[in-house]
Amino acid sequence: MIYIGSDHAGYKLKEILKKYLVTLGYEVEDKGAYEFDSEDDYPDFIIPVAEAVTIDSDNFGIILGGSGEGEEITANKVQGIRAVEYYGGNLDIVKLGREHNNANILSLGARFIKEDEAKEAVKIFIQTPFSEEERHIRRINKIEQKN
Repeated sequence: MIYIGSDHAGYKLKEILKKYLVTLGYEVEDKGAYEFDSEDDYPDFIIPVAEAVTIDSDNFGIILGGSGEGEEITANKVQGIRAVEYYGGNLDIVKLGREHNNANILSLGARFIKEDEAKEAVKIFIQTPFSEEERHIRRINKIEQKN
C-alpha cells in the first residue's frame, strides 16, 4: 500500500502521482487534502500518512508540500518513520535513502520539481530495496532506540 498526502502546495502534483502509482500497479490510499484549500495545514495530512505507514513494514508513504521540508520533519516525529526529502537534482539521494536508511516515506518539494522528476523519484523510491547490510541495520537500530 502506498499512502499519499499533501497540503495545498502539493495538491496538484499529488493528484497526478496517485494516478501514476496506479498505472505502476500499486494500491494507493489518499490521506488528503481532498480539495485545494490555500489555508490548510500540512500536519493535518502528513501525520495520518505517517501513522498509516507504521502499521505494516511493506507500506510506503509519499508526502508533498511546497518545499517538502516541513512535511519531512512532521513525518519523522512519528515513531518508526524514516522520511527522506527530494526537491530536485541528483536522484541518487532517493535511492540511497532506501538502500542505506530503509526510508519508508518520500517527501517531495512540489514547488521545486517537475512532474517527470517527481514520477521518477517515486518510482526509484518504491522499487529500491533496503540493502540489509549490517552497518545500516546497526545505525537504524540506534536511531530507533532514541524514539
